[in-house]
Amino acid sequence: MAGNSKMADDFSLTRVPKEARVPMWEILVIRIGAFTSLSQFILGASLGFGMTFWDAAIASFLGVILLEVVTFFIGIAGMREGLSTSMLSRWTGFGKYGSSMIAFVIAVGTIGWFGVQNSVFANGLNDAVGGILGFPLAATITGLFVTIIVIFGFKWLGLTAKIAVPAFLLSIAYGIYHVFESHSLKELIASAAPGPALSIGTAATIVAGSFMVGAILAPDMTRYCRNGKDVLWSTLISVVVGEIGINLIAVLMAHAVNSSDVVTIALQTSGWLGAATVVFATVKINDINLYSASLGFTNILDSVFGKHVNRGLLTLIVGVIGTVLSVMGILDQFVNFLIFLGIWVPPIGGIMVVDYFILKRSRQLLDESRAQGELTESCETWNPVSIVAWALGFGIGYLFDWGIPSLNSLIVAGISYYVGMRLFGATLDQKWKSVKMDQAG
Repeated sequence: MAGNSKMADDFSLTRVPKEARVPMWEILVIRIGAFTSLSQFILGASLGFGMTFWDAAIASFLGVILLEVVTFFIGIAGMREGLSTSMLSRWTGFGKYGSSMIAFVIAVGTIGWFGVQNSVFANGLNDAVGGILGFPLAATITGLFVTIIVIFGFKWLGLTAKIAVPAFLLSIAYGIYHVFESHSLKELIASAAPGPALSIGTAATIVAGSFMVGAILAPDMTRYCRNGKDVLWSTLISVVVGEIGINLIAVLMAHAVNSSDVVTIALQTSGWLGAATVVFATVKINDINLYSASLGFTNILDSVFGKHVNRGLLTLIVGVIGTVLSVMGILDQFVNFLIFLGIWVPPIGGIMVVDYFILKRSRQLLDESRAQGELTESCETWNPVSIVAWALGFGIGYLFDWGIPSLNSLIVAGISYYVGMRLFGATLDQKWKSVKMDQAG
């Protein structure tokens, strides 16, 4: 497998071949690791601080149930074609240059979150050793640590998940045990929210927003799945255990200690060892952030400049940049921009699902090249309909706050793209065919 090489390229611009596919449980552990992180625990604690247990449960289910459907379908497409999200988008509505725009949004967003999460990881490490390191040195250590992991590719993502995920779950289990020593489950479930009230609609929006980027990036992981059942179980179990399970555990803990401060909760329920474990688990979401960022930049350089740069080398460069920005504290001011950028992501999923499963515009090309064990080089340059649908989806998500904005933007983009292609698709497809004929000639 390519992950064994020192600078793993991980099939960044090609299909993942059948012999490189891995068992379902390896994908599952990585996906659970993405959810069982400090950021997920923070989300659950925030819900618990402002909601009753049952209201938080309803919000969690509303936030993820429809997005799980999107995750499954996009994940299936990634599994069939063996392609990452940024590469798959070339043949699912966006074309060669349109996919570069997607890759840029993904890369900037994920490298930004890498820096933000690295700051959290570094602060936790520095606090755990009594402030001896100082934040700049701690951030350098944690950033380069994660970068090295990702340089070695998908195999090392799985290796770190096998360590971090069980440690995190054991810490949470000990915290639950400690909580139940002084509180009954019935008491915590029935208790009122300790903080200012949070509506179910707002909470569902927060949950959906936190899950949406991971849903769209599912192919980055599922391209290593062997079949559709592996995609189904790895996505479903990871959502139930990670998104919903961790959320509701954090809700109970927030009720028990009357706080939304995750470090306070960890200290009061598991002690310093538990707090350090919870913070360390941040590495599991951060290595996936950096991995997706490197895949995105690889696609940009290939589609725009025609340069195939090794993904491992790009990881080193991007990881160092993200670490430096984290040390400088610049990314503390970057969070609002990243949240805004996240609104651009949901429409991508709607367009990709409609194009691949309903319109099937490039399915014949993909099927023929897949049967030959290759990847077709033929794809449209760009598709104006998808760009307009993408912008419409973003506008709805940004301007209107009714319902769940991220979900609204996904649906609007998907419907707009379908209608637009029904109206103008024949003309666009004819132009694409003409380009292919000219290239062949």
